[in-house]
Amino acid sequence: MIVTIDQRKVDHIRINLEEDVTFPRTTTGLERFRFEHQALPELHLDDIRTDVELFGRRLKTPLLISSMTGGAEEARRINHNLAVAAQAQRVAMGVGSQRAGLEQDATSDTFRVRHVAPDILLMANLGAVQFNYGYTVDECRRAMEMIEADALILHLNPLQEALQPEGDVDWRNLLTRIEEVCTRLDAPVVVKEVGWGISGPLARRLIDAGVQAIDVAGAGGTSWSQVEMHRAPTERLRRLAAAFADWGIPTAESLAAVRAVREEVNRPDVRLFASGGIRTGQDIAKCLALGADLAGLASPFLRAAVESADAVAEEMALLTDELRIAMFCTASRTPADLRRPGILVSVS
Repeated sequence: MIVTIDQRKVDHIRINLEEDVTFPRTTTGLERFRFEHQALPELHLDDIRTDVELFGRRLKTPLLISSMTGGAEEARRINHNLAVAAQAQRVAMGVGSQRAGLEQDATSDTFRVRHVAPDILLMANLGAVQFNYGYTVDECRRAMEMIEADALILHLNPLQEALQPEGDVDWRNLLTRIEEVCTRLDAPVVVKEVGWGISGPLARRLIDAGVQAIDVAGAGGTSWSQVEMHRAPTERLRRLAAAFADWGIPTAESLAAVRAVREEVNRPDVRLFASGGIRTGQDIAKCLALGADLAGLASPFLRAAVESADAVAEEMALLTDELRIAMFCTASRTPADLRRPGILVSVS
């Protein structure tokens, strides 16, 4: 049976909301760190500044709504609620893969949110593997124009594609294609995994190719092999997906590896995003302390977006308050201050 792109999007939303798709044993690794409490911070709580600038946009909090959905009618309201909340809280947002919108014009409107979020940092999204299936820089431009985006995310998901009956499994020579996009597209290019992490050696190759940001999207949050297990049409494919339930590089390990490479090649201009199992404001603070410029969440916002835009905004406000208090109790006036030596302590 041929599964259409929009049906796959519906399946993904349903499974993420209804099934347990977390990693059975693998964690983010963030639990292996704690902050050194400062009993005398010598700051007023109102002195704490969580705002950052990225790609020409000012964010109230270094927070990203990680790419989730689009391309199906069910996704329209979700993206609308996410964007309304992002505008209210001044955080960044990435949309889901826009392949559906490019290939099925009737679904393109499910991605469009600029009319309710005129001021946010908004990122378009395409699967890098599509460059081996006919996509060019033109499709990248069309994806950005579709949603009036500030930047383009190219996502990497080889394991997910390998586990899908309809998956795209030709991953040859893609780095060259990514380099071409970075050279020819007049916009920042972000490369991200979807939940299994990016290694140090790959980060070096991506930086050399010209990417302007890397989202490690490590293991420990949503396991997309678990998602594919729940939508597998046969017992054999379910067993195959289940075998990879704990695959991947934990978020903290991937973040440390990519940060080390960025330092080795002296490229502080390459921005570093942390996602994959981030659930609390303290998680965000730990990621910032480990070198991230931005922290991304998906699952908590998806669940809130099904309810309302206000529910998403409240989740964001709570995360921001928790981050601010973590900064206050470590005497960190700005996100950059969290990286001072001795602030974050390893407990492993």
